[in-house]
Amino acid sequence: MQSIFPNGAPLPLLLGVAAVFAYFCGCFNGAVIVSKYILRNDVRNHGSGNAGLTNFFRTFGGPLTFVVILCDVLKAVVALLVSQWLMFSGYTIFISAASTTAFWDTFAKYWAGLFCLLGHMFPCMFQFKGGKGILSGGTIAIMIDWRIAVVVWGGFLILTALTRYVSLGSLWAGASFPFISWYCYPQTPIIVLAFCLGGLIVWKHRANIQRLLAGNENKLSFHRKKT
Repeated sequence: MQSIFPNGAPLPLLLGVAAVFAYFCGCFNGAVIVSKYILRNDVRNHGSGNAGLTNFFRTFGGPLTFVVILCDVLKAVVALLVSQWLMFSGYTIFISAASTTAFWDTFAKYWAGLFCLLGHMFPCMFQFKGGKGILSGGTIAIMIDWRIAVVVWGGFLILTALTRYVSLGSLWAGASFPFISWYCYPQTPIIVLAFCLGGLIVWKHRANIQRLLAGNENKLSFHRKKT
């Protein structure tokens, strides 16, 4: 693939471009777009007020839920793939050694993943009121490493199935992500990014933690609430 930077490009420039692109990918919030512009009924005015898949499903249900899923998955995929392409098409000075290539490939995915989640959680075109990043975050985990995906998704599915608390599974996903990342990629820049990613997800679930402790957290139900 021919580089868009014929003579290479400074790393800060590439990281900046990748960050901006990934952020705006994250801003493409499926729950808000579908509810506000198709259903004409903003999901953030219902339930928990969260612009995420769970609140959308609880509020509206129906086949449009799959459109929300598709949006949140695809935006993470595009953000990470473009970030990898930018890194290797522009920053050629660091791709001579196989070990270095592997590091920058992984770093690019964590970097783009972080900014994609920031866009999903704080979308500038939707008053910075977004979702909690579980589906997009889970997609990022799959794209980074199958081992990370197994730990994150496995715990999420088991806890959600046993307790019917999506938030409890989500907290596992956020909390476990940096530690399994540390195990798979014990390099300081990647570990820092992993803790930022996992920390964001846990922080966005702080209200759920309070409700879980108080015993009044909502459980997953397949019956759509009336709006």
